[in-house]
Amino acid sequence: MKVLHFYRTYHPDTFGGIEQVIRQLAVGTTRLGVSNEVLTLTRSKGQLELELEGHQVHRVRQNFEIASTGFSCQALSRFIELANSADIIHYHFPWPFMDLMHLIGRIRKPSIVTYHSDIVRQKFLLKVYEPLKHWFLNDVDRIVATSPNYLSTSPILHRYRDKTEVITYGLDKSIYPEPSPAVVAHWRQRFGERFFLFVGMLRYYKGLHILLEAVADSDIPVVIVGNGPEQQALKQQAQGLKLTNVHFLGALPEEDKIALLSLCYGLVFPSHLRSEAFGISLLEGAMFAKPMISSEIGTGTSYINIADETGLVVPPDDPLALRAAMTQLWNNPRQAMQMGQLAQQRYESVFTADLMAKNYVRLYVDVISGNATIP
Repeated sequence: MKVLHFYRTYHPDTFGGIEQVIRQLAVGTTRLGVSNEVLTLTRSKGQLELELEGHQVHRVRQNFEIASTGFSCQALSRFIELANSADIIHYHFPWPFMDLMHLIGRIRKPSIVTYHSDIVRQKFLLKVYEPLKHWFLNDVDRIVATSPNYLSTSPILHRYRDKTEVITYGLDKSIYPEPSPAVVAHWRQRFGERFFLFVGMLRYYKGLHILLEAVADSDIPVVIVGNGPEQQALKQQAQGLKLTNVHFLGALPEEDKIALLSLCYGLVFPSHLRSEAFGISLLEGAMFAKPMISSEIGTGTSYINIADETGLVVPPDDPLALRAAMTQLWNNPRQAMQMGQLAQQRYESVFTADLMAKNYVRLYVDVISGNATIP
């Protein structure tokens, strides 16, 4: 069985949550006999054809971008070529250009779409895109929601409930690099082992401006790993608040990120808008037995982080509540450790890449065979 994944960005260009999911899915289903290919756009001037961990990555040049949506003049012909040789097309939503390629390419192969997130921010452009979006979602054979929380709260998914099922994300710890003792020692010497960690792209919906307010006039250390469009504004805010306990590290190699995950006291994940549909960084924290703090936004973040079991859940956009949660865990190491252990147990029972891969292979077989039954 050959599966073609189609998404706007992928490794090694970017290392966001959706890219990590596609990577884990490709590696996991390859072990089960699936042949995976990924088609994506790139701004890189390097090699366009790559092999990554047992699957092929095909890149075409991105020509321009509108409202975070990349466009490529070369994509259509390459997409048609790869789709014609695939058994199933696996789309990753949202990306309006992808919907357009499906329409223009007149693809008639079995198809599924993993619905990673509603589109929240671009209100005007969303109205223009609405007809294409619904045409696309109507045309694909099956839709996958990434958590029961998101399925129950998304008005778009409610419209397609009869062909939507839940397959949650999963991670395989074995494909993460083992940090060297020297790397671990470097970060331990710099930050010790009592700090809260945030990992992710610095985007508007991540709520990091709330986090900075929450730790103002406190001595709780926070380490922020990642870069993105909000980076400069956040650094200016931190400077204005005279924060000496917040450290911006930018994007780091995977080995350094894992070293910091293994060392940190807990994960803080203040995303406050529905654009945060799941939270792969939260799941990575659970994988490393870390207690978590997140906001209740009606998405998969509260499916990973069960309030008062695996961590604490606070109202969104509430610096005082976030500060209280961080202080509670900071002052109660035993509670923090117990929550981290429960988080790891939940990861092992619900969120492994092996379970995700098996569920997707079952879905692929169902769609190819024409089985329309939703579990």
